[in-house]
Amino acid sequence: MKLIHLSDLHLGKRVNEFSMLEDQQYILAEILGIIDREAPDGVLIAGDVYDKSVPSAEAVSLLDDFLVRLSGRNLQVFVISGNHDSPERMAFGGRLMEGSGVHLAPVYGGRVEPITLTDGYGPVNLYLLPFLKPAHVRRWFPQREIATYTDALAAAIEAMEVDTAGRNVLVTHQFVTGAARCDSEEVSVGGSDNVDVSVFDSFDYVALGHIHGPQRVGRDTVRYCGTPLKYSFSEAGQQKSVTVVELGAKGDVAVRTVPLTPMRDMAELKGTYETLTFRGFYEGTGYPGDYVHITLTDEEDIPDAVSKLRVIYPYLMKLDYDNARTRAGTVVDGPEDRENKSPLELLEEFYEKQNGRPMEEAQRAFARDLMEHIWEGEA
Repeated sequence: MKLIHLSDLHLGKRVNEFSMLEDQQYILAEILGIIDREAPDGVLIAGDVYDKSVPSAEAVSLLDDFLVRLSGRNLQVFVISGNHDSPERMAFGGRLMEGSGVHLAPVYGGRVEPITLTDGYGPVNLYLLPFLKPAHVRRWFPQREIATYTDALAAAIEAMEVDTAGRNVLVTHQFVTGAARCDSEEVSVGGSDNVDVSVFDSFDYVALGHIHGPQRVGRDTVRYCGTPLKYSFSEAGQQKSVTVVELGAKGDVAVRTVPLTPMRDMAELKGTYETLTFRGFYEGTGYPGDYVHITLTDEEDIPDAVSKLRVIYPYLMKLDYDNARTRAGTVVDGPEDRENKSPLELLEEFYEKQNGRPMEEAQRAFARDLMEHIWEGEA
């Protein structure tokens, strides 16, 4: 059985105030072309379908078009909600869509029933487990202590009563300990959202969402496929791809990737204003059509630099300087740096600036516990 693993479409996302809708429409068309060539039995979409819990009309329209096109290709589609999605909105119409081969995970209700597909080797059971916090799971298991994300996932999976003699696939959206993050991902307090990979031992393949860089975690068959597009400059060096999973007899799983080529790539450029505006530097490259982060090394600021540079680089997303002044620490971190720090790290920095000394361990522990309590309360 052949499956295509996708995740983290983040439809409707804006990056540094640039709408990514056109790029997303382009890459979804490319993915459909790959699906036509690969002819899979199913497509797995492992959460963060939208970038916001209340998506824009344009984002909803884009997903609607993608699902309609998928449903016309004689395959089964499996979709779960991620931490950026509203599980109720993602589940809407799910029972009606099943007739078209589109399976939307319902809001978690204490038990997940498998959806079974069959090939020449027999049945394959697919379990759809949307993004969960401990608070989502705790209410269904009042007699069980569920303090961590690992506890929550372990309880949810045990309740599935998975028959390990058969072939089983899990689609879920969590941060598994050991995975490498990118700047564009949501950072939790003190890594409190970590899930130990051992909770997935019952499954032949685990299709993960949440982490934006494609990678295996623990074993080759527990895998993040990554985003189809680059959503931060920390991803500039990544090769985005579609993951193809082929299940043979029990224990026989092959995983490979098919590269994706975006409409616009991301690039980081560094040099003096004179160097970067010299025709010989950019002519014949893809830089004028790419999303770019430019770091100028001039000692003096260039007046109206962004407007001038956008004549050559119209998709300039970010501009900063690297010179004696900035290296001396007189420039405050930009918004992207702040977004890459956890709330606890930001509080520690603020405390030290206000008081002239770092937080004590007891203060740090109190702040961490309070933030985790607030985090759970949002569920």
